[in-house]
Amino acid sequence: MTMTTVPTPANPLRNPSRNPSRGRTVSCPRWSELIEKVRDSGQYATTAEAERVTRIVLSALGGHVIGDERVELARALPEEAARVIASQIPATRPLTAAEFVDSIAARIEGATPATARWDVSSVLSVLPKLVGDDLLDRILRQLPSGYALLFGRAELAPAE
Repeated sequence: MTMTTVPTPANPLRNPSRNPSRGRTVSCPRWSELIEKVRDSGQYATTAEAERVTRIVLSALGGHVIGDERVELARALPEEAARVIASQIPATRPLTAAEFVDSIAARIEGATPATARWDVSSVLSVLPKLVGDDLLDRILRQLPSGYALLFGRAELAPAE
């Protein structure tokens, strides 16, 4: 896999001066590589289908991840994905994982909750390797319970 170094200070999402990991070069895959990972993960017949699903899921996610985590998420992804995430208006209330999946089903013609869950997981399950465990942990702390499974992680309940 070819990695692209992205030092673009003109883009505020990738501004090294706002990067908490200063001194490190931000390296992220190209958009085409992200789409190929989603295509493989979701076993989509075409690249166009994988790209459509990726845009829909990332735009929905962009409305639910806020603050530094949203900026860091955008910074860790290809520029096209960063624009999709950053262009979203923050949600007025966080959706449960089931509501999130239902919102994706409503955006995809002919989708059912089951196919939407597949689509969401096909996109979100490729993100952990791109964004790292620390950022993913912080993103999951922002979201209601149930999202970890969509990212391909076990959701462990705290011991009582």
